[in-house]
Amino acid sequence: MSFSYILKEGISGFKRTRLSMAISVFTITISLILLGVFAIIYRNTSDIVQSLRNRVEMEAFLEEPIDEQTYPVIEKRLLAIPGIQSVTFISKEQAAKIFKNEFGEDIHSVLDFNPLPASFKIHLADGYKNSDSASVIYQQLKATAGIDDVIYRKTLLELLDRRSRAFVLISLALGIGLTIIAIILVANTIRLAIYAKRTIITTMKLVGATRAFIRMPFIIEGIIQGFLGGAFAAGILYSIIHYAAQLLGSELAEIVLVQPWFYGVVFAAGIVLGMIGSMFSIRKFIGESIG
Repeated sequence: MSFSYILKEGISGFKRTRLSMAISVFTITISLILLGVFAIIYRNTSDIVQSLRNRVEMEAFLEEPIDEQTYPVIEKRLLAIPGIQSVTFISKEQAAKIFKNEFGEDIHSVLDFNPLPASFKIHLADGYKNSDSASVIYQQLKATAGIDDVIYRKTLLELLDRRSRAFVLISLALGIGLTIIAIILVANTIRLAIYAKRTIITTMKLVGATRAFIRMPFIIEGIIQGFLGGAFAAGILYSIIHYAAQLLGSELAEIVLVQPWFYGVVFAAGIVLGMIGSMFSIRKFIGESIG
């Protein structure tokens, strides 16, 4: 099998189907640009959601009266619960200081006693900062001896879970949709090339050419389409991202800036899309042309 012949035949497809080839490359380029932009939006959205999750803490208030020697015992019980990463003890005096800092009032100037209970601030481990896991931990905390009440931002976690699931589904649907469109257009372009060369393909088959020899030029043609689409998309994304970074300034540039490997992934994705489209087309239509 002559590689130079296969490469020459693959490139010659551009001359026969210039318009459809240009449409295919354009579609791959636009699809990858949209996917790249959406990937950046997805990354930033995920970071924001994770930041909000990290702020969600539980606070377990202790029963009163309670012996100070019991605090370490309760702390060990809390740390033994799966999903709890760490706990911070807040005494009644510390609770009064927090109250004064937040509301500007000294609890002792209003009341003759300190009604604020001692508590434990509970920090959840990664993987447990969601509504389902938090609900399970909440039930375990409520059942722990020495714990009077437990509060946490349940509504916020439930809202984050719903919105993040919806965003993931939308992202997945968009990504799959754009990918399928690009593959179909590449496949159709290759199909036109197969149709234009149907007589030559039949002759090659009659003189003993293998299927691999017949198919390889079309695969090369699809890879070239993907190569061009990926290169254009990576270049355009680079220009858009760096222009946006200049507009946002140094403090907000991290929102849009990506690592260099991101452009390599976009470029490689274009080649993969072109190859998959061509392979899909020749598998479905090469038999018809040969027959």
